[in-house]
Amino acid sequence: MEHNTPLYSAYTPNLDYLASIGLNGLYHTYKQGVAMPSEIAHFLMMGYSLKEFPGRGYLEAIGEGIEIKEKQVGIIARLVSVKLHENKFLLLNRNPKVKQEYIPKIVNEIKYFEYKNIKIEFIPTKGLRGFLKISGSVSPHITDSDPFYENRYIIDICPTDSSTQAKSTSACIREYLKWSFNKLNNHEINIELRQKNGMYPVNMVITQRAGQKKSLMNFRQKWGLKGLSISSQAIYWGLFKELGFDIVKTKDTKDPEADLAQRLKIAIQSKEYSFIHVHTKMPDKAGHLKDPVYKKDIISCLDRAIKVIKDEIILDPELLVVITGDHSTASSGRMIHTGESVPITMVGQYIRRDLVTAFNEIDCAKGGLGMVKGDELMYLILNFMDMGKLKGLMDTPEDQPYYPGFYTPLSM
Repeated sequence: MEHNTPLYSAYTPNLDYLASIGLNGLYHTYKQGVAMPSEIAHFLMMGYSLKEFPGRGYLEAIGEGIEIKEKQVGIIARLVSVKLHENKFLLLNRNPKVKQEYIPKIVNEIKYFEYKNIKIEFIPTKGLRGFLKISGSVSPHITDSDPFYENRYIIDICPTDSSTQAKSTSACIREYLKWSFNKLNNHEINIELRQKNGMYPVNMVITQRAGQKKSLMNFRQKWGLKGLSISSQAIYWGLFKELGFDIVKTKDTKDPEADLAQRLKIAIQSKEYSFIHVHTKMPDKAGHLKDPVYKKDIISCLDRAIKVIKDEIILDPELLVVITGDHSTASSGRMIHTGESVPITMVGQYIRRDLVTAFNEIDCAKGGLGMVKGDELMYLILNFMDMGKLKGLMDTPEDQPYYPGFYTPLSM
């Protein structure tokens, strides 16, 4: 019995051609077997370390245009359906349906909360989703309350370090979640939803992935490259903005081939940038549906858009093309993301061409790159752009990996 992945089974002549003229391997942003979320994976791909990561709640909030000041904490929040079972909150529906006209009334009930000099504001973004902005002597070092899966209990909020700020922040959010249930459970809207329509109530806020601003070295200073991100979701807009990239905000339509083709055309026209991140979320979204045939079709669809790389982009000898993913999303099983490595191909004038002729998890594993991890990707990019620095040369006080650095000329 064959166990081919959607990528292995898909018709991908353009990806296969690029692999055949490129240098190939496998890539993992962190450690083999660790399932990575998109935001941390992208952060590590750009050559930053895990300890520097500000947290998704902060990054996605600023991507949505929400101001989270330096000492505030941002947390992803959503309104869900729960019921009390043995004095615990059981998650019934993580994505309840409710009329748009009801949402402002529900949100207004739980918008502001204060507990022992810590203030919480719920800021809605889309539907029943939003963010908590938390002010006071606060910390992002707390656990989530969102169990992700239905028919599981809401998780108690606990500190993840011993600081007073983490303890008080977790206590405040714990009280806020219980208060949100008390405010909403018997609200007239929920009574109507239950009694008249037989629907689940929208009766509690749950949270995940707290974050706080950190001091990060600008991407251009760190790697010597002026960055542009062409992407379609707030988490990428916030993350790349925080790293000092310029952003082109795009939308996902019902035509993923046209979406990706448009993004690649924007990249071609953006001559003033030396590093361009072009992203599509569609293979990940398809994987979450647990439908391998649909994911295979999506990959073939995106391959047609990638023809522009083959026909136009790689004709410029000055360009280095890198094609990979930030993580693996399996089309079966229970995991949200999975911990396998993903294929990578690099095409440019300085690469060592190998014997790989197809872009997939099996063939790329035979390539000359071998296994690439974490920030090794950025060092390889500098190397194949012919701008890597000889280790030990110091033209700047910070030991930058590119040459020449932004050094200070000696004056008389």
